[in-house]
Amino acid sequence: MTQQSTNNTLKQREKRYGSFESQGEISQSMKAIMRVTDNWDTLSYSQKESLEMIVHKIGRILNGDPNYADSWHDIAGYATLIDQQLTGE
Repeated sequence: MTQQSTNNTLKQREKRYGSFESQGEISQSMKAIMRVTDNWDTLSYSQKESLEMIVHKIGRILNGDPNYADSWHDIAGYATLIDQQLTGE
């Protein structure tokens, strides 16, 4: 992958999701809140990862294009993975 190709990808992502800096601020702020809750340490690794990925996607929605269906689809997917683990599906 060339530097130009990488730069083009970054420009496309910024148009879709907003600036990386503000995305980081939104996501990290929400993750910090999650980590200090009473139940955080009782969650499995996959539950923690799912919640963190959901927060990442929420951050993208809040920071960028809220009408990009793929972000909403991803949130449903991460929740479904945990649902399947808990129900044994």
